[in-house]
Amino acid sequence: MKIKSAIIGCLSFLVVGLAQAQDNWNWPSDQEMESKAREYNAAYNDYMKSGEFLKAKGPLNWLLNNAPDLNEALYINGVKVYEGAAEQATDEAEISTYQDSVLTMYDLRKELYDNEPQWIANKAYYAYKYYKGNKDKVDIAVKLFERTIEIHGKLEPSSLNAAYFDAIYRNFAFNKAYTPEEVINKYEFIMAKLEEDEAAGDNVATSKATLDQLLAAMEIINCEFIENNMGPKLAADPTNLKLAKQIFQYSIKEKCTSSDIFLLALETIDNDSPTFSTSQVRGMRYMQNSEYAKAGELFEKALTLAETDEQKAEIHWDMAKVHANLGRKSQARSSALKAAELNPERESDAHSFIGGLIMSSSNDCRRGESRVKDYSIFIAAYNAYARAGDSQGMAQAKARFPSKEELFTEGFQVGDTVNTGCWVGQSVALATRD
Repeated sequence: MKIKSAIIGCLSFLVVGLAQAQDNWNWPSDQEMESKAREYNAAYNDYMKSGEFLKAKGPLNWLLNNAPDLNEALYINGVKVYEGAAEQATDEAEISTYQDSVLTMYDLRKELYDNEPQWIANKAYYAYKYYKGNKDKVDIAVKLFERTIEIHGKLEPSSLNAAYFDAIYRNFAFNKAYTPEEVINKYEFIMAKLEEDEAAGDNVATSKATLDQLLAAMEIINCEFIENNMGPKLAADPTNLKLAKQIFQYSIKEKCTSSDIFLLALETIDNDSPTFSTSQVRGMRYMQNSEYAKAGELFEKALTLAETDEQKAEIHWDMAKVHANLGRKSQARSSALKAAELNPERESDAHSFIGGLIMSSSNDCRRGESRVKDYSIFIAAYNAYARAGDSQGMAQAKARFPSKEELFTEGFQVGDTVNTGCWVGQSVALATRD
């Protein structure tokens, strides 16, 4: 799997800082050693200040070996010296050694001064910077990020969260270090931390986008994974809201919305905190499964949650289809007209829909007493199609009009008014198909 390019540039650089004016200097008791320690301390600081890090490491290294408890400044400044040396060196082996030395400064500092919370985030940052492309060492960065979270409860600055997940991504790509479930749990944990930061006013849009890109690049979440790995867990515990939201989110992304597990996740979410969208989509799924009564219940629920006329129009249109499938054609017509009233863009569809309802009512409305009256419903259908501008529907309806001979036989004339009766209940002017 191709590893993404570095995201160091997106991070706010952590301030390591110089530490010249530390208290508690422990100069060697031997006068000659003290003199040498003072000389080397001055020397490495001079080199460091002038940016000559390769020269600074020599006297610094003498102090670390011969006067390790001289002052905490050795370890704070040691990070800067070895970081600079790594940038100035040209030999790959030396560069690697100096990078390792940066992290060693923190390890030695911890042994002597036991103040890990002060610098653990810095150490994690350097481990990521140096080891993110190293198959054998990238896990060190992951563990240091996790140690930082263990100590502080979060990563600061917030942009470190993207680096943390990038390290996870690389460890997974290099070493298959986690199961897909573990990756998802880490992703959700980090995303939750980002949302906390966002609520506190931080701009986390870039970090969130990076997490989503990395998760997609891992190619571990697909419809089969959702169905086979996540589905059984939700089926065993349908009240697991967190899992339901994960399944819902991933199913939308992967376009797995026709599965039973998606419906179960949707039910869990909608039962806990229903919204217009969750109730409507849930109703539509029941429609797809031909569970029209259940669909109707959910659409009624969605109607109570609708906030705009457009949303209400959508639900009345959905209800029109529910009523039609349950044989409630009069109610279907009312719902379709209500949808058109709330959203004029629905008017053509509504009248074409009503035309279809009427056309399908031939057997239901036939009384068998008068062919002219029985066929009059097709004139009503034609009128509905005409209002819709549906020429194809108009042609189909006209083909079912009574004939001139049928009007003459029953004593009617073109233009006479008759009532269709049945649920259609319209008075129409008679016309013929020929």
